[in-house]
Amino acid sequence: MLRERARIFRRVRSFFDSKGYLELDTPLLSPDLIPESCLEVFETRRVLPSGEARPYWLVPSPEIWMKKTVARHKVDVYQICRCFRNGESSGFMHSPEFTMLEYYTMDADYMDSLALTEELFAFLSEGAAGEGAAQGIRPPFERLAVGEAFSRFAGFDLFEAAATEGALEREARRLGLNPAPGTETAVLFDLVFVHAVEPGLRRSRRPVALLDYPSFVPCLARRGADERKLERWELYFGGIELANCFSEETDAGRVRDFFEAEARAKEERALVRHGIDRDYWKLFGDGASFPRCSGVAMGLDRLVMAVCGRSSIDSVLPFPMDP
Repeated sequence: MLRERARIFRRVRSFFDSKGYLELDTPLLSPDLIPESCLEVFETRRVLPSGEARPYWLVPSPEIWMKKTVARHKVDVYQICRCFRNGESSGFMHSPEFTMLEYYTMDADYMDSLALTEELFAFLSEGAAGEGAAQGIRPPFERLAVGEAFSRFAGFDLFEAAATEGALEREARRLGLNPAPGTETAVLFDLVFVHAVEPGLRRSRRPVALLDYPSFVPCLARRGADERKLERWELYFGGIELANCFSEETDAGRVRDFFEAEARAKEERALVRHGIDRDYWKLFGDGASFPRCSGVAMGLDRLVMAVCGRSSIDSVLPFPMDP
């Protein structure tokens, strides 16, 4: 497994190097992070020779540093790095310390990134040790709109329910779930998704790209032609999320609004609060500072699992963390 893991990492680098992407090496310790209310982080302190202690946080992804590089140099980039997420279980599908593959492509949108990811999967499946399992990840991916997935697996029209007061909560109760009265729309979406949609995705024998997430689920993805939807996909294999992709938001005002809303949510709910770069949105300036691009974040340990036909993340980690 160590040899196969190393082979896959080499193949990933070879793939992006052959396409002219610049490999980055960004900090794991950061004085501030992008606020994401769904994630918990690890805090540490840097002690100066004077004895002064300054707070730092381990990155949950290299996004904040990679986007600063993209804004400055406007070049295709990729990175394989360690990432850290707190407050999660360890063993089956999660590890508090894990390996991320993240890549940004200039002059591209989320569908360009999907085609690139299919190329990557085809390249990785060649000569894999788990040959039978590796054939399962070969493209083409199944493409499924999120709205269609809700209709198929949860039995209702997502966008119609979200637009009707109380309808999404009623649908959740119909499915046997018990949300608190007045639960936020985005939380209800996640609840139904995890309990009804994800199990349905396990039936597919191919990777499934879930397209066009609703805009009421906050993230830094660009809105589509239909304002109700975002140019975003997530990739699933065997019902397990492997990757998340956006056409990156370039509007400074929307980036600022996202930061402010998520920062408020962090203040209210986070177990571990962290520093936030309040000037981050200025990278996007008048829309010309940050280039048109698309980014993908992929759990590389989970990808190794998929290529090798393994059923738990611990089975592909050199040193699994204790539960």
